[in-house]
Amino acid sequence: MSGPTTAPTAPLTFARPELIPPRPARILIAEDEHLVAADLTAMVADMGYTAMIATDGEEAVELARTAHPDLAMLDIRMPKKDGLAAAQELYFELGIPSVIVSAYSGSEEAARAQEAGVFGYLVKPVHPAQLRVCLDVAWPRFRLDATERLRSEGLTRRLEDRKVIEQAKWMLVSGKGLTEPDAMKMLQKRARDSRRPLAEVALEVVKAEPAER
Repeated sequence: MSGPTTAPTAPLTFARPELIPPRPARILIAEDEHLVAADLTAMVADMGYTAMIATDGEEAVELARTAHPDLAMLDIRMPKKDGLAAAQELYFELGIPSVIVSAYSGSEEAARAQEAGVFGYLVKPVHPAQLRVCLDVAWPRFRLDATERLRSEGLTRRLEDRKVIEQAKWMLVSGKGLTEPDAMKMLQKRARDSRRPLAEVALEVVKAEPAER
């Protein structure tokens, strides 16, 4: 079994919320017990989803890279790569959320799941009604997470843009003897004339100004 899962500090780009469908269509099932995998596949098909099967966590990640499922259902204890390690890769590298399906429900697994892009947890044996409820809850949670993540990324980006603009403005003040309002007007004029965002123009000034002194 893999060691503790540590969430990456810089995940790759996630899907914009408006591009996430209201309901998943393709579900990846990763389960090394063939009878359990067959049962889950049948349940998923009865609910109108398309299933794809992997027998371990490593295979699940590789299959996801080519087949692009909407959601993954992963056992925890599998060969080569455990389900939580696979869930982390699926979410933070491919933007694919997961539901854990396991015979284990300990606090260690629950803690790891919270950091690994897991939006639902089912304990074996799984019954169709439980699976339906879990999927009905997990997918909206994933969509909400995407919305909150986009909002957070937007706020971070605005703060970074403002910092660059302020830096460029004060470099013009100190380097060219301009007043603060005149420095800001210069940046705004360059942005208008070049039809580029103000932050992009400011970054250009920050990079070029030392060479101009």
